[in-house]
Amino acid sequence: MKFTGILHGGLSELVARLGHGEEIVISDYGLPVPEGVAQIDLAVKPGVPAFLDVVETTLSELVVESWVLAEELKSAKPDYVAKMEELLKSAPEFVTHEQFKNRSRRARAVIRTGEWTPYANVILRAGVPF
Repeated sequence: MKFTGILHGGLSELVARLGHGEEIVISDYGLPVPEGVAQIDLAVKPGVPAFLDVVETTLSELVVESWVLAEELKSAKPDYVAKMEELLKSAPEFVTHEQFKNRSRRARAVIRTGEWTPYANVILRAGVPF
């Protein structure tokens, strides 16, 4: 039985199976999941689990090469952007929310949180540990 890192079986398996350059989305409760893209629904109730908690836990096991945020998050929640930059130790690519939704069509999966903050979504592109 696993006792550290990602405990959710589906999310843990997704991270373990990602290849270099593949992308996943960690989203707020409202982001539409494109048809044909797998969804891992972690939402329990409003705010649970929180977006940043899921990001931080996912990053404990995922090597990230690059990441994408919606431009709108900068004004909606600048503290979220700052926390993400701290966690990922790099700057994101910013796109419009509409471009973000279009790009999420190529993700391996969307991980839906209980977050109720608009634009609290990130695309993580898998890297390699070597």
